Amino acid sequence: MTTTPTNLKYFAEHTWLRQEPDGSVSVGITDHAQQTLGDLVYVEAPALGRQVKKGEACGVVESVKAASDVHSPASGEVIAINPKLADAPEKINADAYAAWIFRLKPADPGEFAALLDADAYQAVADADQK
Repeated sequence: MTTTPTNLKYFAEHTWLRQEPDGSVSVGITDHAQQTLGDLVYVEAPALGRQVKKGEACGVVESVKAASDVHSPASGEVIAINPKLADAPEKINADAYAAWIFRLKPADPGEFAALLDADAYQAVADADQK
């Protein structure tokens, strides 16, 4: 069973978004995504300063069995990447919601309204398993 915290927003492409106190947003892959991929061996985050659009493939996570694009759940500028994942991508397997991949300065916080809540994302994840 996958975990889907209710305090986050979700994108149907299996990424999550958490609003931070400073107005930035942290982005990572969901528990469902990491379970589907298996043991992660590599994480490629977008470059600092890169402008990304909502839905754009801007990073990659690789496991022993597959590679998958990381799609941004919001538009904005990449202002941080998680340096801990370079040497330890398995941190995502240990806790997908603590191991953020990158942070954005959002271009349009109004985009958040179109993101999924936990229940809606869980329905997407459940359908994905069928």
